[in-house]
Amino acid sequence: MYEPNPVNTEDIILSEDLLALTEKIAENIHEVWGRQRMDDGWKWGPERNDQKRTHPCLVPYDELPESEKEYDRSTVTQTLKMILYLGYKIQK
Repeated sequence: MYEPNPVNTEDIILSEDLLALTEKIAENIHEVWGRQRMDDGWKWGPERNDQKRTHPCLVPYDELPESEKEYDRSTVTQTLKMILYLGYKIQK
């Protein structure tokens, strides 16, 4: 049975610059997701329906519910923390 065991990145602290970058990356993640969905024939709909290929989150990032934005932010934050955990540097 599968049991998720992600790397513990609790001790990794993101700088103010990286925290600011998080929102921009989260928005782009949503854009990539939306483009892929639309390329696969999905369109906006008031509820998710896999048979009709409709999804309520096929809207611009700034129109997403905060819970959906937070999902994208969390993905970005954990990705950035993992990069730092592995010893890489992120510089502008």
